[in-house]
Amino acid sequence: MADSYIGKKIAELRKKRNLSIRELAEKAGVTSSLLSQIERGLANPSLNTLKIIAKVLDEPMFSFFIPAVVTEDLVLRENKRKRIVLPENQKLEYQLLSPDLSGNIEMILLKLPPHHNSSEEPVKHKGEEIVYVIEGELSLYIDNKTITLNNGDSVKILPYMKHQFKNRTDRDAVIIFAVSPPSF
Repeated sequence: MADSYIGKKIAELRKKRNLSIRELAEKAGVTSSLLSQIERGLANPSLNTLKIIAKVLDEPMFSFFIPAVVTEDLVLRENKRKRIVLPENQKLEYQLLSPDLSGNIEMILLKLPPHHNSSEEPVKHKGEEIVYVIEGELSLYIDNKTITLNNGDSVKILPYMKHQFKNRTDRDAVIIFAVSPPSF
């Protein structure tokens, strides 16, 4: 069975360059019939043929093997976010800002109500974390030290460092944090 993805990618790149099947076939030294079959997934090109087609299209050969990305799938609308409410604290809501957890990084929004903590006890995880305070003031407890973070401040938390955020004020605090690799 032929690999239809490679054929679709060739067709996409050919059309992007305003080439007809006949024009690309002539430049690559293959028949129009073979190129048409490759594009429709009915035939597999040899590596040599792929190399020539890549050269004609001015594309690296590996680009034929990279899956197409549907850009709409990269957008996550606010009303479609996954929301996580922990049973031990119903007032905390984590919102996943990443469309999913399939990549190498996750982004999370946390609105920390007045006089609340991000967790019952300090937590640690294998991921590296960058935290940015969008709004408010927080106390960060990290490896037995306390650091005050204000609106606009950010901090890097290394893997396995115990940490906890506390909002000791009378206003909401809002933070965004990125974790790599995803661990939520």
